[in-house]
Amino acid sequence: MPDLTRRRRMLVLAICCSSLFIVGLDNTIVNLALPAIRRDLGSSLSGLQWVIDAYTVVLASLLMLGGSIGDRIGRRRTFQTGLALFGAGSLLCSIAPTTGSLIAFRALQAVGGSMLNPVAMSIITNVFTERAERAKAIGVWGSVLGLSMALGPLLGGLLVDTVGWRSVFWLNVPVAVAVVVLTVRFVPESRAPRARRFDPAGQLSMIVLLAGVTFGIIEGPGHGWGSPLILGSFAAAAAALVTLLVVESRRAEPLLDPRFFASIPFSAATLIAVAAFAAFAGFLFVNALYLQEVRGYSPLHAGLLTLPMAAMTAVLPPISGRMVARHGARLPLAIGGLGIATGGGLLLALDVDTPLVLIVVAYVVFGIGFGMVNAPITNTAVSGMPLAQAGVAAGVASTSRQVGSALGVAVLGSLVTAHLGTSMTAGFAAAARPAWIVVIGCGLVVLALGLASTTARARESARRTAERFAAPAPVPAGAPVS
Repeated sequence: MPDLTRRRRMLVLAICCSSLFIVGLDNTIVNLALPAIRRDLGSSLSGLQWVIDAYTVVLASLLMLGGSIGDRIGRRRTFQTGLALFGAGSLLCSIAPTTGSLIAFRALQAVGGSMLNPVAMSIITNVFTERAERAKAIGVWGSVLGLSMALGPLLGGLLVDTVGWRSVFWLNVPVAVAVVVLTVRFVPESRAPRARRFDPAGQLSMIVLLAGVTFGIIEGPGHGWGSPLILGSFAAAAAALVTLLVVESRRAEPLLDPRFFASIPFSAATLIAVAAFAAFAGFLFVNALYLQEVRGYSPLHAGLLTLPMAAMTAVLPPISGRMVARHGARLPLAIGGLGIATGGGLLLALDVDTPLVLIVVAYVVFGIGFGMVNAPITNTAVSGMPLAQAGVAAGVASTSRQVGSALGVAVLGSLVTAHLGTSMTAGFAAAARPAWIVVIGCGLVVLALGLASTTARARESARRTAERFAAPAPVPAGAPVS
């Protein structure tokens, strides 16, 4: 890659962060539009779950593939393709005539999104070659992610209230077009010196596993947990999991290397990401419905009420990152787990006439918890890993965040559906209480794993895992290598 001036490098960083901003915004902005979508398209609660999860399931399934495609055919080319698909998917979402078509177009958005964040991070890594400058660039990247997630509820509420729910998708289109043009002009092309081999069996198993579990959880309350369709979806997911473990353990370059999980910090970070983002995505989904359907607030009012939580999510990650750098991940993970669990406990009291002060306090406490967790997840995942494997480990952590988001909406939404009567308004608060218990459980999981992953025994397991990667992994006789 040719040497670039500092101004050019900063411009490349801004271009990459622009893609991150719209993808991060899309993760949270749509929630405030859900009640309006339900009224306009006649969506069921499970349909609304799919509006969110069609995006997160596809994104989680393809994130690691998107990164490897960029390494193989060119990162700039892949980045442009992802932007075009994301923009086209957003445009189609804005004109979707039915819930089913909206769900399909959300999946198309996610295909494009899977080519953006991992590839953009690779571009940044290759453009910022000096260690200190690269660290600052990645810090800016993290701040943009927090800002996009924080602005999502407020911006979504404003747009839905003033223009309509379709406008939350219009926002992505001009940004995607502008970034495609800027990418052609300013972002240099790059490829990996040696791209990882494609792993179609592992990729297909990952898709079936996530789709099967999510489908079973979302559709279970409607079809019945013992129905052949639901049992079949869970059976397909179980078979995909077994296949994934068997196939990946026999490949020289697997999509997901099972050896990573011998590291306690890595395994804990994966589960922490799932638990924290399940709580966060479920929180956004349930509260968007509670504030608008039960309390009768406008989308803008609902967005303003969630602003204190969003502010904590935006402000605390840099503070948490500094704590990790100075003292390690234990303290921010402990604070994060306690904050999420306490926030969930306060939300148990939600009812039709709960005082706004209590609601805002619960949101702030939850926001403090979630804001502290995100920074140490990647740090814990790559802790002790050799540099050659750090990118893959960080990719798994990113995938785990999306898996958690999909499961959070699926599980919490299904718990509400299972306990909800005929009236959304009258019975919603009581039906949501089992969901808040799950949020409490997620916080306690984060706390427990945060403590377990930072012990001397955990660090030793990471060291042993790194040593295994120092030498080529043994390939069983007759194992496929391509």
